[in-house]
Amino acid sequence: MSLPAFVGPDSPDLLGMGSSSPVPVAVFLRTSTRDLQDPTLSLPRQLDSCRSVLPPGFVIVAFFYDVESSRKDLELRGLGSAHEAFDIPIPRDGGLADLLAEARHPNRRFEAVVVEEIERAARWTRQSTQLEHELETVGIPLFAADEGPISLSEKRATQILVRRVKQGVAEWFLRHTLEQSWEGYREHTKQGWNIGKACHGYRNERLPHPVAAKREEGRTKSRLVVDTERAPAVVRIFQLRHDESLAYQVIADRLNADPDRYPPPQPNSGKRAKGRWSGSSVREILINPKYTGHMVWNRRASKKGGALNPPEKWVWSPEPTHEPLITREVWEAVQRDRTTRQGSRMSVKNTHPDTHRTYVLRSFVHHQQCAKRMFGKTRKGYGYYTCQPKLDLVGKPEEYADHPRSVYVREDKLLDCLEMFFNERVFGPDRATLLRHQLRGQSSTQVHDLEQRSAAIEKTLADITRRQDNLLTELESRPITSGDEVSDAWTERLRRRYTELEQQRRTKNTELETLREQAARQQPDEPALLDHLPRLTLRLTRAPDVLQRDLYEAFSIKIVYDHTGKHVAIYATLTEETLPAAATAAGTMNPGTTPEPGPVLPPAHGDSTRQPDSPRESATSVAHVLRALGGAHRTR
Repeated sequence: MSLPAFVGPDSPDLLGMGSSSPVPVAVFLRTSTRDLQDPTLSLPRQLDSCRSVLPPGFVIVAFFYDVESSRKDLELRGLGSAHEAFDIPIPRDGGLADLLAEARHPNRRFEAVVVEEIERAARWTRQSTQLEHELETVGIPLFAADEGPISLSEKRATQILVRRVKQGVAEWFLRHTLEQSWEGYREHTKQGWNIGKACHGYRNERLPHPVAAKREEGRTKSRLVVDTERAPAVVRIFQLRHDESLAYQVIADRLNADPDRYPPPQPNSGKRAKGRWSGSSVREILINPKYTGHMVWNRRASKKGGALNPPEKWVWSPEPTHEPLITREVWEAVQRDRTTRQGSRMSVKNTHPDTHRTYVLRSFVHHQQCAKRMFGKTRKGYGYYTCQPKLDLVGKPEEYADHPRSVYVREDKLLDCLEMFFNERVFGPDRATLLRHQLRGQSSTQVHDLEQRSAAIEKTLADITRRQDNLLTELESRPITSGDEVSDAWTERLRRRYTELEQQRRTKNTELETLREQAARQQPDEPALLDHLPRLTLRLTRAPDVLQRDLYEAFSIKIVYDHTGKHVAIYATLTEETLPAAATAAGTMNPGTTPEPGPVLPPAHGDSTRQPDSPRESATSVAHVLRALGGAHRTR
C-alpha cells in the first residue's frame, strides 16, 4: 500500500468511507539474556510505551520479540528459544529475523515498525543503522517511541540527529561497560579467584565474598585447592604424555585400567557422564594451564560454542595463585608436543581403496632440523620417509631457515638401525652395562641444569625478601591513626602486598626444595627394568608389520633423522607399567622365547608408599645414537 504524507485526525479519507485508512504497524521488543532481565515485566512495559505514542489510525497487527543479546549480527538474531522459558502475555509472530523476512515479502501485514528505543533493536551503531536501512529499502520506516511524535512525512533533521546521538551513546555505553568488565575479570584472575567449576584434580574452596552487601546475601568467591583423590590422575596424564608421548586414547586406556586409583572426570551435566576416561577428557586436561598453579581466564570464547581462544588472548595471573600439580616447563613442553602425532593413525592398516602399500614406521620417524614427523613415500620400488614442508615455508626463519625442499631416508636402512638397536641395547647381553655408562654421562648434565635453576630461584627469593623488608620499614615509619580512612586504606594495601609476596616466597621455596631433592637423586640409576626383559635376537625385517608396530608402540619408539650427518637417534622408553606389554611384544616377535613376567620393583628409599615426585622419575629411558655405518645413503 502507498502511505499518505501524514496519517492522523485530519488526514484524507483513504477508504472512501468517511474515515482515515488504518496504518498497520509491527512492534519489535527485546530484553537481554534471561539471567539479566525479567521478560515477563520488561516486554509488556515496552509494548505499552510503543502504544502510547502511536497516532490515531495506527494499529499494531504483528508482535515480534526476542530474549537475547543485542550484540549479535543481524543474520544471527532471533534464532534462539530463550523466550520459551517464560509465560509472556504477548502473542509472538517471531523474532527479528522473521520481522525482516516478512518485511521483504510483497504481502506483508505491516507498513511501519516501532520500537521503544533505537538501542532495543541493536546496541552497535553499525547494526542498528543496517536494520534501519534494510527496512527503508523496502519502504518501511522504523520509529522509536522516545524520539517524539511519529509521522509518515519526511524525516526531520532533529529526529535524525537525536537518533544518531542515541546510537552513538548506546555503543559507547556498551563498549565502556565491556572494558570495565574485562578489567574486572583481569583483576579477578590476578587475585587467583576461580570462575565456574573446578578443573579435574582441584575443588573449589568457597570463601565469604569480600563485599559486605554480597556477603550478607550469602554469596561467595572460590579458590582452587588440590583434590587429593583426583590429583594423581592429572599428574599421571602429564607423565605419560611428557615422558612417553602417548596418544590421548592410549593414556585414557591406561587410566581406565585402574578406575579406583584414577577416577574419571564428572561433567557439569550428568547426562554427559560416560563413567570412564576418553581421549577428549585427557586432551582437556593436557591443554589446561591452571595445573601450573597460575589462574588463567578467557581461554574459551563466551560465544562461538565455547571455542578455544588463541593463547595470546589468555589472561594469566603474574604469579601462581594455587598449588600447582605440574611445573610450567612441563606444561609448555606438552603443548609443543601436541602436533607430533596429529593426523597419524593408531593402526598400521589403511582402508583407503587407493592404498598400495603401508609404512611400518609411520608416525615414529621425525626430522631433526624441524622436529616434524616424516611421512612415507615410494620411489622406484623403495620405501622412503620424507620431510617436505610447504614451498612457502622453505627458507623462512626459525625451524625452516636452512631446511631443504625435501629430505628422504630409506625405510630398509632405518629398519637395519632399529634391529641393531634392539639386539644390542634392549635385548642384548651387554644392555645393562651400555645403559649404565650412558646414564652416568647424562647425570652430570642434569645436575648442572638443576644447579642453575636453583640459583635463579634463590635470587628471586632474595628479591622477594628485600621487598618484604621495604614494606615493613614503610609500615613502621608511618604512625597509624585509628579511624582515619586514608590511613586505614594505606595500611591495608601494604598488608595485602606483603601477603602476596609471602605467598610468592612460599611457592618459590617449594620449587627450590623440589629441585634440591631432584639434584640429590641425580645419581646414575641402575637399569633394573632391563633385567626383566628376555635376552634374544630379533629379525625385524622378517616380522609382519603388525607385530613390528606392536613392539614399537610398547617401547614408545621415536626415531630422529639428521640429514646433515646421515645418522639417526633412536629413543625408547620402558617403565614398570609398560614392562609387561613390552615383554609380551618381544616374545610374540620370537615365538620360541617365553617372556618373563613383569617385576615388583623394590620401593625407592625404603618407602613402600612413595609416589614419583617428578614426571620423569618413574621412567628408565633407554636411548642411543646409532650411526648408519654401511647403511649411509644420499638424500635425494
